[in-house]
Amino acid sequence: MTPRTIRIAHSPDSDDAFMFYGLATDKFDTGKIHFTHVLKDIESLNRTAMTTREYDVTAVSFHAYAYIADHYALLPHGASIGDGYGPIVVAREAFPASELKTRRIAIPGTLTSAYLVLRLHTPEFEYEVVPFDRIIEAVTTGRVDAGLLIHEGQITYHEQGLTKILDLGVWWKRETGLPLPMGGNAIKRDLGPELHQEISRWLQRSIEYSLANRHDALSYALQFARDMTVDLADQFVAMWVNKLTLDYGDDGRRAVQLLLDEGHRKGIIPHAVKVEFVP
Repeated sequence: MTPRTIRIAHSPDSDDAFMFYGLATDKFDTGKIHFTHVLKDIESLNRTAMTTREYDVTAVSFHAYAYIADHYALLPHGASIGDGYGPIVVAREAFPASELKTRRIAIPGTLTSAYLVLRLHTPEFEYEVVPFDRIIEAVTTGRVDAGLLIHEGQITYHEQGLTKILDLGVWWKRETGLPLPMGGNAIKRDLGPELHQEISRWLQRSIEYSLANRHDALSYALQFARDMTVDLADQFVAMWVNKLTLDYGDDGRRAVQLLLDEGHRKGIIPHAVKVEFVP
């Protein structure tokens, strides 16, 4: 194999940092492949994958995958999938989830899977796109009526006196019996089978290494945890780096396809999408 630099893009969050700890800190001799890492928020990565497609491997929301499937396939590991939990909608005061259609909701981006699932639950609502780490502030200050939380806000919202209106992972599990897929790692199709397999092998090893060296990987991830305590960071990482991260399994793969099928059936995604994984 000729020497090759592979650009990997992922979010600057504690769960992604934990996942990529082994590769990012050069724990392996990766031979003729040199990995470089780019850190950007997930909505930026979604839009880059749709437009310039500048990264060889990129974290991507499954909702966004619907628009890049011609150029990217999914790697068989590295997914963030919640089994019985997921993004949540919070507000300053409690109200029935059926009233979300009458509320103005802050969302982290229209290409996020969280937005797609909320649209499946509540097809029409007024929304405002707000950076994911400013959504709690938008709710507490009254700028919006409610906020759709991803990342650490899912477990810290109560510290700001907010109340949970809806857990989309709970709703999805009740409706489908499946875990809720949020995002995964996509790889450029034109890299070819040999590079696909080699890159896939190293990314899998990185996840396995982090799980086997949890204390060290968590210490590394803490620098991306936005002032969380060790216990909270560990709780958040455990939610999104789990057995389904190492391998989607049949249920995980079925859930991704169903999510996109439902998005198309409800008219949110304009075309049918066939989900494909590299071997």
